[in-house]
Amino acid sequence: MESLNRMALELVDEAIEFADELAVDAYELDNGATVVDFGIDALGGVEAGLLLAEIQSAGLATMSARMGEVAGTPRTVVDVSTDNPALALLCSQKAGWEVTVEEFEALGSGPARALVAEEEEFQRVGYADAFEFAVLALETDDHPTEAVAEHVADLADVDVGSVFLPTYPTASIAGSVATAARAGELATFRLSELGYDPLDVLSVTANAPVAPVAEDERVALARTNDALAYGGRAHLVCETPFDRFEEVASTAGEEYGESFADVFERIDWDFYEVPTSVFAPAQVTVDVVGEGATSYGELDEDVLATSFGL
Repeated sequence: MESLNRMALELVDEAIEFADELAVDAYELDNGATVVDFGIDALGGVEAGLLLAEIQSAGLATMSARMGEVAGTPRTVVDVSTDNPALALLCSQKAGWEVTVEEFEALGSGPARALVAEEEEFQRVGYADAFEFAVLALETDDHPTEAVAEHVADLADVDVGSVFLPTYPTASIAGSVATAARAGELATFRLSELGYDPLDVLSVTANAPVAPVAEDERVALARTNDALAYGGRAHLVCETPFDRFEEVASTAGEEYGESFADVFERIDWDFYEVPTSVFAPAQVTVDVVGEGATSYGELDEDVLATSFGL
C-alpha cells in the first residue's frame, strides 16, 4: 500500500491549485508549514467539504453529494464508499489526535496520525506510515500557529516545512459536509471497539444528511452528531460473524432519542465524557460473506427535524 500521506498530499495540492474555485484559502506560515483554510475566514462549500473528507481519508474513500430529504424537506446527503475501511476510516479519517498547543485546541484527523501510530487502531490494523510529508486536518475555529505546526512536525518526525494543515470549523459548510462523511468511520470504529478485527471489515458504504451550518461551534457539534446518530446509515460487508453486531448502531446506546445538545448540556459540554456508544450511525446493515445480511437500528427524523430547526 502506498503511503497514506502521499495520497492525501496529492489531494491537498488539488485544493491549493483550485483554491479560488473551491472558495478556500492556502497560505504559508513563517516556518514553512502550509495551512489550507476550509471555512474559518474562507467561505468553502459542498465541493470543498467533499475534498476535505477525501483528504481526511487519504483518497481511499469515494465521496459524493446528492439530494435527499429529512422530515419531508430537501436536504443534501453525503455518500461514502471504501474498500479499504481499516486504512481509510480508522488509520486516517478518524479524529483521533487531540492537538493542544498553548491556547490552541483542535481535533486532528487524517494520515499524519499514521506517522505517529500510537493509537490503538494502528496496533489493531498493523499499520504505520513512513513519509517525509505530514497531512493533518484540524477541526477548530482558530487558525493554527507556527507552534502548532512545529508540534505536529515533532510528533510526526518530519521537517516543519513539510507539514500541511487543512483547517476548518465544525460551524461551516465544509465542516458540516465532512462530518456527514463520517457515518462509515463511526460504524467501523464501533465494531473495532467491540472487539471485532477491523481487517475483517471488507467494504463500507454509508451516508448521512448534512446538518445546517450553526451559529457557533457548540451548536454545530451537536447538530452534526445528531445528523450521524439519527440520520446516518451504513452498510458493511464483513468476512467473519460476530455476536455483537447489534451494538454497532446508535440505537443500542441508552442516550438514543436524546439530542446531542441535551447530552452535552448535561455533562457541561465535555465532549470526552460522552459515552462512545452514541457516536454511531442510526442504522447499520451487516453482510457476512456467505451467511446473509442483518439490519440493526432505525432513523429518527423527529430528533433531526428539531435539531435542524425544520
